[in-house]
Amino acid sequence: MRVERDLMVPMRDGVRLAADLYLPEPEGRYPALLALSPYGKGKQALQRVPQPAWSPLWDGGVEAGDPEFLTGNGYAHVIGDVRGVNKSEGDYRGWMSKQEGEDGYDLVEWIAAQPWCDGNVGMVGISYFGTIQLHVAAEQPPHLRAIMPWNGVADFYREATHHGGTLQTFFYELYTRSCRGNAVAVTEEELDPERLAALVEELKADPDLQMYTVLWHILDNPNTNPSFFDVLAHPFDGPFYWERSANRHYDRITVPVYARSAWWAYAHMHLQGTFQHFQGIRAPVKIEIDRPIDEERPLTRAYDEEVVRWYDHWLKGVDTGVMDEPPIRLFLMGGGGWITEEEWPPAGTEWRRLYLGPWGGLGPDAPVLEGSSDVYVQQPPSQTNQVERLVYTTDPFPVDTDVVGPLSLRLFAAIDRADTNWIVAVRDVDPAGGERELTRGFLKASHREVDPARSTEWEPFHPHLRAEPVPVGEVVEYLIGLSPTANRFRAGHRLRLLLMSLDYRGNPAPPPGVSVVHLPWHVCSSETVSHRVFHDVARPSSLLVPVRPTRS
Repeated sequence: MRVERDLMVPMRDGVRLAADLYLPEPEGRYPALLALSPYGKGKQALQRVPQPAWSPLWDGGVEAGDPEFLTGNGYAHVIGDVRGVNKSEGDYRGWMSKQEGEDGYDLVEWIAAQPWCDGNVGMVGISYFGTIQLHVAAEQPPHLRAIMPWNGVADFYREATHHGGTLQTFFYELYTRSCRGNAVAVTEEELDPERLAALVEELKADPDLQMYTVLWHILDNPNTNPSFFDVLAHPFDGPFYWERSANRHYDRITVPVYARSAWWAYAHMHLQGTFQHFQGIRAPVKIEIDRPIDEERPLTRAYDEEVVRWYDHWLKGVDTGVMDEPPIRLFLMGGGGWITEEEWPPAGTEWRRLYLGPWGGLGPDAPVLEGSSDVYVQQPPSQTNQVERLVYTTDPFPVDTDVVGPLSLRLFAAIDRADTNWIVAVRDVDPAGGERELTRGFLKASHREVDPARSTEWEPFHPHLRAEPVPVGEVVEYLIGLSPTANRFRAGHRLRLLLMSLDYRGNPAPPPGVSVVHLPWHVCSSETVSHRVFHDVARPSSLLVPVRPTRS
């Protein structure tokens, strides 16, 4: 292939972005694939043996695809650095600012006008490389024909920075430490200096953040991590997150979309976004969800081959059969193999309600007792690393049962403090007692408000626009959504529900194949909190489970 490095591409305001160009060796005009991120364009083309997630050489930012393979299949491959990072000029305004979408528009149109391009442009790459495709598509560059946003985020607040309103650290651990950004990139524009200073002092007085000194330090010294400072300075959903959330721009995405992720409920940001893309974008959309794995870096050959199959169809007009397949392809865990669906949740889903009961029971019969409840007391991580929990388990399934779709928990509980975290896990338990975790859900108790107009029984929607302290000692109803899953509970297996309020780095352990760096921990209470969970006639806590009908 032919290589040109450090091309400086002018944007509409005169700022230049740096890009590397990879071309097939023969002279000619080719369809082009653009990859764009702050992770560094140069390292994307380093050729080495792919590294598994547990390798000391694994680099999560190598996600742009293989230039040699793509050029060998007749594509120009352009890998660029976003504005304000590495060799690109300008200011970096943090994750998915509107400026990045506009710059992507300019890059697409610049590519289409080059003598080596035939005027057809697509985009490639996963995670940041994937998410930015949605923002560029929303700007509607005329020569962008299709996108392939694998592991693309839909809702910046709910998926990337806060789970159920609880601040989580995936964003800090993996992204912001490698993409520093400008000092207080956005907040300076929103707040005058006095108001900003007052906000910082208020946040620094939060005993929960004081407990996590590494996070408190960012408030005290914003220049150490400006992008995460902006997250800390925005504890509620709002315009800061809406600008950066692809689901706010779905009505402007008109090109075909191929989205993909894996059954990986812990970080949320990739899995949940994929289903939002399918449900929210009106253009042709297909999605695929694989088993819970963490991709090798560089990406496996299977990724590049699928890129070629997708874009041969949309950029070259080759009938690859990619659009003849059902729009949803899912890996059914538990030995079920691959399944396909036409809609989400799957047509004919049977919603079964399983009620929590005494002695850790979980079953279809509504409670008949008065005052039945369980209690657990969670000390803060400054005092213990013991995660206290309540556990509820069904009887063994009499026949193989496929659970496919989102789950939700209706919880009646009282706490003796003004706030806590609810962390909910669902597992598959085999006859020998081995457990395999399938999904999780989160809700900060003070963020329990629900918007009925935007909710379904299986997916409650929390606005996260304010915090409402919990009345101490009063029984409160919580609606908690869990990430979607797909699992075959074999006959003799049981479904287990766990309720917790604490997690930390390394606990829980990641599912097989997922690196620990992708397992977030959440900012938990600095106080000891007693939790009483009710399962009686008046307060029937229950788990809603989607059962997929048997298909031929």
